[in-house]
This record gives sequence, structure tokens and C-alpha cells, in this order.
Amino acid sequence: MRKHLAPVTAEPTAADLAAIDAEWPLIAAELDVLDAEITMLYAIDHGGPTALDWRRLRRAEARVTRAAADLTTRTDPHRAA
Repeated sequence: MRKHLAPVTAEPTAADLAAIDAEWPLIAAELDVLDAEITMLYAIDHGGPTALDWRRLRRAEARVTRAAADLTTRTDPHRAA
């Protein structure tokens, strides 16, 4: 049985696009973590992760933390320093 999806007729609003734009550094940082984790999983089957693999994962996780903090500071005026 095939289900047909209804066509999307609504476009994102300017506010939707602005929210995505504001969150993009965090999204990109999370994608970097995912990529580093995939590399680690691949390395397990090929001799184990190297010191560089571990460093890449730690740096990607740190970027997520920084991006999340920056996003919170930009979106919550009470948290601005």
C-alpha cells in the first residue's frame, strides 16, 4: 500500500528562517560531533581510534558547548554578560 504525501504549500516565514539562521552554528557543531563519532565507530573495526580521532571528538564536543552557550546568550537578554 502506497501512501501519498500531501504537497507542502506553506513556505517558512521570515521568523522561521531567522531562527534557523540563529541556530545554525549549533547545528553545524552537532553535525561535526556526529561525524567524529562515526569516524570513531569506523576506527574500532580498523585498529582502534587514534589520538587524533579522540582529539577531533573532544574539539567537536567543545564546539557544541560553546555554540549552545552563545545561542543562549544571544536569545536570552537576561543572560548577556
